[in-house]
Amino acid sequence: MRVAGVLAGVTALAAATAACGSGSADSVGAADGRTEVTAALYPLEWLAERVGGSDVTVTALTEPGVEPHDLELTPAQVAGLEQTSLVAYIKGVQPAVDEAVEQHAADRGFDAATAVATIAAEEAHEGEEHAGEGHEDEGHEDEGHEEEHAHDVSYDPHIWLDPSRFAAVATALGERLAAADPARAAGYRERAAKTAADLTALDGELAEGLAGCSARSIVTSHEAFGYLADRYKLTQVGISVDPEAEPSPARLAEVAEVAKREKVTTIFTETLVSPKVAEVLAQEIGATTAVLDPIESRPEQGDYLSAMRRNLTTLQAALRCT
Repeated sequence: MRVAGVLAGVTALAAATAACGSGSADSVGAADGRTEVTAALYPLEWLAERVGGSDVTVTALTEPGVEPHDLELTPAQVAGLEQTSLVAYIKGVQPAVDEAVEQHAADRGFDAATAVATIAAEEAHEGEEHAGEGHEDEGHEDEGHEEEHAHDVSYDPHIWLDPSRFAAVATALGERLAAADPARAAGYRERAAKTAADLTALDGELAEGLAGCSARSIVTSHEAFGYLADRYKLTQVGISVDPEAEPSPARLAEVAEVAKREKVTTIFTETLVSPKVAEVLAQEIGATTAVLDPIESRPEQGDYLSAMRRNLTTLQAALRCT
């Protein structure tokens, strides 16, 4: 649903919902005086809860189990952006959120991608030339490879899959919360530092755990793992850019050829997306499948840190790591 279609009801809804004090996705305001933070998707929800602690109320726009790229905002959620103190989002992941923030919370938006060095979307494609300066990607029109969910950004938006970059986001979020709520700035900065340290430790675990792998290529159903591959010197071969798009026969043939050449033994499926295409490809090349979680939604067990550690274990088995 395009955000423009609900704007007519926003003013009335804002007035009606401002009196609500719960932390549900459709409510606004914090009756107990805590800072209200709206998080666009789970990784930022997790980060806001860690950095904000008991000083914030975190409202999630994306419910567990919902594929975030195609999120449709309700009128009440759009109205809520008028009241929240800070909106944490990543431009390029969710077009409805990008548009709503621009129109209703431009001065209170925290685009996490601005806190890190991004990589161009093309760098996720095995065998293609990297984009030039400024992450320009004009002319990239491979059949089946249009970056439908990048929404006019030239970089890969899945920054949370590199813990070292996500640590920088934690620090930046702490500073934004400190600016929004100066009376509790010290607490935000302290928790941000602790969260960044935990993410740095996770980064060390991944670096050590993936250093001695005999295989370095990962074939994924969705090109979400470019930052993980970039950080730990792996090569991502994505079947599809858009998690909801059906890859073309030409792309499937291309991926199968690469997988055979690189002696890939595992094709990675993911949560929230049908594994059918990956399973067909695995059968064609004589490989198995395993789940590699892009952590776009709240894990059924644990949190972001434990999900990343499960990904490490999965990768070690698939890449024959010592």
